[in-house]
Amino acid sequence: MKQSHFFSFIIVLFGFSVSAQSLISGEIKDNAENPIPFANIYLKPMDSNAIVAFTTTDKDGNYHLKINKIGSYNLSFSALSFKTATFPIILENNKSYTQNASLVDAVVALNEVIVQKERAIIIKQDTIIMNVNAFSKGNENVVEDLLKNLPGVNVSDDGTIRIGNQEVEKVMVEGDDFFERGYKLLTKNMNANTIDKVEIYKKYSNNRFLKGIENSNKIALNLKLKKDLKMQWFGNIEAGYGLISENRYETRTNLMSFGKKAKYYVIANINNTGANATGDINQLIRPFRMDDIGTLGDDQQVNSLLSLNVLTPSLKEERTNFNNAEMISLNAIHTLSTKLKMKTLGFFNWDENDFFLNEYQSYKINETSFTNTNNLTLTKKKIIGFGKIDLNYDLSKNKMLEFTSKYNNGRENGMSQLIFNTTATNEKLDEQNQLIDQKVVFTNKVNEKKVLILVGRYINEKTPQTYAINSLLFPELFPAQVNTEKVMQQSENKMQFSAIDANLLSRNSNGSLMELRTGLKYRQDILNTQLMLEENNTNTIVPEGYQNEGKYISTDAYLNTKYSFKRGKYTLTGEIEAHQLFNKYTDVGRNDKQAPFFVNPKIGFNIEIDKSNRFFSVYSYNKTNAGILDIYNSYVLTGYRSFDKGTNTVNQLQASSILLNYGLGNWGTKFFANASFIYTKNHDFYTTNSIISPNYSLTERAIIKNQDLLSATIDGNYFIKVITSNFKLNFVYANSNFKNRVNNQEREVNTNNFNYAFELRSAFRGMFNYHIGCKWKTSETKTTIVNKNTTNISFLDLIFDFNKKFNINIESERYFFGNLDKDNNRYYFLDLESKYTVKDNKLSFTLSGKNLFNTKTFSEYYVSDVSVYATEFRLLPRYVLLKIDYRF
Repeated sequence: MKQSHFFSFIIVLFGFSVSAQSLISGEIKDNAENPIPFANIYLKPMDSNAIVAFTTTDKDGNYHLKINKIGSYNLSFSALSFKTATFPIILENNKSYTQNASLVDAVVALNEVIVQKERAIIIKQDTIIMNVNAFSKGNENVVEDLLKNLPGVNVSDDGTIRIGNQEVEKVMVEGDDFFERGYKLLTKNMNANTIDKVEIYKKYSNNRFLKGIENSNKIALNLKLKKDLKMQWFGNIEAGYGLISENRYETRTNLMSFGKKAKYYVIANINNTGANATGDINQLIRPFRMDDIGTLGDDQQVNSLLSLNVLTPSLKEERTNFNNAEMISLNAIHTLSTKLKMKTLGFFNWDENDFFLNEYQSYKINETSFTNTNNLTLTKKKIIGFGKIDLNYDLSKNKMLEFTSKYNNGRENGMSQLIFNTTATNEKLDEQNQLIDQKVVFTNKVNEKKVLILVGRYINEKTPQTYAINSLLFPELFPAQVNTEKVMQQSENKMQFSAIDANLLSRNSNGSLMELRTGLKYRQDILNTQLMLEENNTNTIVPEGYQNEGKYISTDAYLNTKYSFKRGKYTLTGEIEAHQLFNKYTDVGRNDKQAPFFVNPKIGFNIEIDKSNRFFSVYSYNKTNAGILDIYNSYVLTGYRSFDKGTNTVNQLQASSILLNYGLGNWGTKFFANASFIYTKNHDFYTTNSIISPNYSLTERAIIKNQDLLSATIDGNYFIKVITSNFKLNFVYANSNFKNRVNNQEREVNTNNFNYAFELRSAFRGMFNYHIGCKWKTSETKTTIVNKNTTNISFLDLIFDFNKKFNINIESERYFFGNLDKDNNRYYFLDLESKYTVKDNKLSFTLSGKNLFNTKTFSEYYVSDVSVYATEFRLLPRYVLLKIDYRF
């Protein structure tokens, strides 16, 4: 087939590109014959200052430089405090050369300025500084593209940034944070060419007074701008329109100024190409951080009961996202005085999304089997307005007051045309979200080893919903209302949360740390739902057992003590958390009260064997309180044919877990890896008691004993100097074992999931680079039968950087599904982007083509403990955009 010929051509081209290479190697020493680590080696043509190849020496002063050029060149060696040494060299194909060098100490006058090549990576205690020029391929558009090239930095398809397997806390610009956990808004829009360096902060503290006191394993990124961009307004406008495609357009603009007293950043994006320019907006509105002082209430929010969301396939989101998005974000940081700083954020998003899919779902439950089919066309329109203000006031040298106020107002309207089996229906869902969030934090650094932090927070959130479907798909549930023409449900889930919290941290001279935390949390939930059946547009029936008027109040008084004993390389940590709860749930005919007391212990062990070897382990026992969506009385419609209900009792769940983690290597070595193992025993857990039939499903939560969860993860990075490429390996295994009840029969369910992947990304300094990888996903569910599915995803990206003005980027993907029929289990995609720069850092043109093979549909196979199902998604057709980018 045509796609196969294309991949053959790519492989041949790739083979020619990495063959016929020469190798230059040697050793760099100083006058005393000591090796010089991390010295710079670069190759230039005799008649040019352009660097065509670059590398650095290892810790022993050795280097290896591969080059696919021939001819006469200058080979130069430089290092800090040494004079540069240059040697002429004539290169021929497939030959190896040895060139050693002895560098002489540089004698520098006080008023002399030396300009030299910067190292690619510099490590300063807990900070890793990466010079982006050493890793840039020339095809990067936004910061997210640039970060993907950095060793040890993993950027997922949705834009989540991880160092190893840990997500970063934030992405700052020149030391200031605009978006917290909503950093994707920055990385998906800010121009890559504005960045000079990327700083990685290890052991990061969100509160500056905690630095050096708390035990932190958090990581943050800081983007350093190019020097000529500081203290002035700069930005860009990029606009594109379809050449051979139907009304496709894309516009992106950035406007920035980073002065000493005021910083401004304006982002705007308009597109209908499927591009997600915001990432997960929920991370911007409700950033969630675990076990961090000052984040009291981050885990408190209201969840919607019903949604018209559809499954998303294992594809880039832009391939199935028929959108019409408009977004603007206005952000500013003002230093009002030497003591007061104010940060404001305004975010507005309008979007319209269309989804098209066909689905069949085959059930085999006990002795019953049936198949359902769905044909869905879904349109969703949403509007989000979000505002936030942060005030930071330094009361004194050691005291600080922080205040945060947030307001969000969102509205989403969804309409679907659904053909369920042979019945045509229309759905409509209107939902809103209103959030008011206020937080105040007082920090007092008592001395260099002791900090007191007081936190207060208030949250008010509500999510009313109105749902309607113009057909009764489940007449078996309401046999007396077979003439129903319309099913409706009105619901509202409201929450108020208020809390106060006090934290005291004290570090001893031997490095040990004592932490004391106490506080009071109050949460009130109100859940009102009403199902209505309408006959003849006049008569409305409210069936019994499908209404809720629940009110749930939970008060939690808690005390947490934690002590970390440090002796040399070893740290032993013990923690005890005591809770006194006061729960009250009321509904029609129900008034439950309870006041349970429980203690959650935790113990951890950490050892830093050396700079390259780290191990830690944690054992914990936890009892958690139920939420209102776990315990409500009556059934709630959660989909066009599904109903859910809670346990009808207030309860707590018990669980214990153990975590083991081992880290090897760091950014100063060629190889670094991380391995983790987690085992969780849920002594009590929520299972489901379900009745599943062709036309409906009724699911009730129930508590039973013993659920086992196990997961293992291995990540590895290795720089292969022989081929100047970075190799990444990832393996994930997850297993769960539990029981549930389906159609009055108890079953044991065992699931196994295997994910394993590798990537190889080149770091050539020449005109060509590549990025190749493969991922396998295997899912297996065992009950009385076994359902199993395997998916394979492969990709090959080729980057041709012909010169400073012209480059081409080719991205190809292959998807294989083992459980689909042979005529419908392989999919190929090809994207191409060509960029020509008319004037450096000023004007460029880009030709961008997506889905060039014009694949129209995409089918994916899924398995669960009750069914197997395949879903066919409609894809955005082939389009080509001509884009112009003007920078100022």
